[in-house]
Amino acid sequence: MIKSIAIDDEPFALEVIKSHAEKVPFLKLEGTFTNAFDALDYLSTHPVDLIFLDIKMPDISGIDFYDSLPPSRKPQVIFTTAYSEHAVTGFDLDALDYLLKPFHFNRFLKACNKAMEFLSSETKQSTPEHIFVKNGNEYIKIVFEDIAYVEATGNYVNFVLQDQQIMNRMTITECQNLLKEPDFVRIHRSFMVAVNKVQKIERHQLTVNGHILPIGSSFSDILKKLVIP
Repeated sequence: MIKSIAIDDEPFALEVIKSHAEKVPFLKLEGTFTNAFDALDYLSTHPVDLIFLDIKMPDISGIDFYDSLPPSRKPQVIFTTAYSEHAVTGFDLDALDYLLKPFHFNRFLKACNKAMEFLSSETKQSTPEHIFVKNGNEYIKIVFEDIAYVEATGNYVNFVLQDQQIMNRMTITECQNLLKEPDFVRIHRSFMVAVNKVQKIERHQLTVNGHILPIGSSFSDILKKLVIP
């Protein structure tokens, strides 16, 4: 399954992509954005495989937007535009494909098949080793290896690292989609822990880097994942 988003300042163009995407069984369109900066905020916590990206937008061009993404978190891109003169520029940025508006479903499907072929042919599907989270007007890099545990506080999560704590507006469920087993496990409705940082496990609590955290009753099966019988 290809996880994707679409960015275009024209709502009608996004509706076309959404309608086409619903017909492609291996494509999941997780979000559409008329504002590129909202999309940037989304991408900081929701990694995707592919972006359908309009080139000509009012605040920032699609080319500049894509070029600004950090290399370690840069999805593949299919550019969309009504201006054919942008085609060469798009491919200069290693775009998978280029869709000239208005495009029909068969052309959209061809681009999606190209994306599936490319993503499937990658011999190494590397697991992300870090994320960038928003803090004010900045995006701060959090290396997974540095995380001891994560605590949910209202609409925020607190990443507790070896030497600092970083708050970010995110649900713990969203965090769980980023920090996956077996390296990270959820032990409580408000806590996730790095397995390699766990020092001691008791019946209703465990210790992570000197911090005692509760094990929720509905997460008691966590012991079976952490303890050798």
